[in-house]
Amino acid sequence: MKSLFNKADSEQFIERINKITPTTAPQWGKMNSAQMLAHCTAPLKMAHGEIKGKRGLVSFLFGKMAKKKFTNPAIPFDKNLPTDPNFKFPNASDFEAEKKKLITQIKTFNEKGPSAITELPHSFFGKMNAQEWDIMQSKHLDHHLTQFGA
Repeated sequence: MKSLFNKADSEQFIERINKITPTTAPQWGKMNSAQMLAHCTAPLKMAHGEIKGKRGLVSFLFGKMAKKKFTNPAIPFDKNLPTDPNFKFPNASDFEAEKKKLITQIKTFNEKGPSAITELPHSFFGKMNAQEWDIMQSKHLDHHLTQFGA
């Protein structure tokens, strides 16, 4: 399993991001490439407490159970899962700006390491430790880069 705390793995994710263009079409889903980049930046910011999500009733009922699946390195994300409203960016249109933000966040995640991970709960999964955040971020990035053929 790749880890954003590992410099070589982080650099591989950045290499994959650099293969995507403003016109790269998704193999599934509704986001364009700029929206996907913005969408992938937000959870990295949440992992550092820069974005605070509000937990709803569904997250209290199902979040802990779902977290086990989403933080299991052996289980890939399903296609076309519902998206947390905190991570939707329908107006993202500046591809280069969104690309730069995502690459910066990946580098920040790597450089700051596990000690910088927030203790605030995830908006759906609740309390998560640094390893769970790392697995989730790596799987999420891989899922969306694969979505865009990278």
